[in-house]
Amino acid sequence: MVETCYIPLDLEQALRVRKETGAKPIAGGTDLMVVHRRGTGVVPTFPWPVMIITQLKELEGITVDDGNIVIGALTHCHEIEDSPIVPYAVKVAASLMGAHSLRNIATIGGNICNASPKGDLPVPLIMMDAQVVLVSATGKREIPLDEFIVGAKETLLQDDEILTQVRIPLPKNPYTYVFYRKIGTRKANAISKLSMSVAITLDEKGTITDFRAANGASGPKVARKREVEKIIIGTNVKELEENIPTIVEAYNAILSPHAMPEYRRSSTRRMLEYFLHKVGELPHEVIIT
Repeated sequence: MVETCYIPLDLEQALRVRKETGAKPIAGGTDLMVVHRRGTGVVPTFPWPVMIITQLKELEGITVDDGNIVIGALTHCHEIEDSPIVPYAVKVAASLMGAHSLRNIATIGGNICNASPKGDLPVPLIMMDAQVVLVSATGKREIPLDEFIVGAKETLLQDDEILTQVRIPLPKNPYTYVFYRKIGTRKANAISKLSMSVAITLDEKGTITDFRAANGASGPKVARKREVEKIIIGTNVKELEENIPTIVEAYNAILSPHAMPEYRRSSTRRMLEYFLHKVGELPHEVIIT
């Protein structure tokens, strides 16, 4: 049950309501409805005013602008999954979010603001240095998604702000290999037990000019292992095979045993090792699955 509910018709109205009442924005509500439910068939009870923002059409859609892929916060996951311009790893993450019916309702903004350690979309988005645009009645700011999500269910969203866009920088050079893997209890409709997204770029001489890796469900927030990235960047792909033990060991050294049980650490190492082996075996410009 909701005691107070607002349904603004545009962003200007929504920002005014947000500032004056602090009402929480809800679009799909796929996780909030579960968290606040009181039993089967019983209407959920929310402890705060609610603002339904599904009418804000200006927050929908996927475009390219100024070197960024721009995804509106109310863009549904099935639209991301089907988009020809969204990066592969993000598309796959969207396609693995629950059932098809859920993906028709769930939005990228909701998945991010929910800040679940097991969330699907933040993993490839953080790997690709995505930024989020936060708007209030008094201004706008853009910050890295990796900074926006502070911890489990915690973000930097202020009480008067609404997340309006996700901006993914286009890489200077296309990724040569891209990888996304999610481990769950089953192949479909599964909450992530562990996930990883990796990308690598080679120049014409086989030098690794870019390498990035992020994993989810391994701690309070998505982990980007920049220490490992620095080890790999600048080396040649021909050296990759012999360096795999060193790289995996470096990755293992920064996986906290306090945050991750051994089976999670082992699975994370294996996913990274699998990707690195495949890079040495496959031709350029392929997606590793």
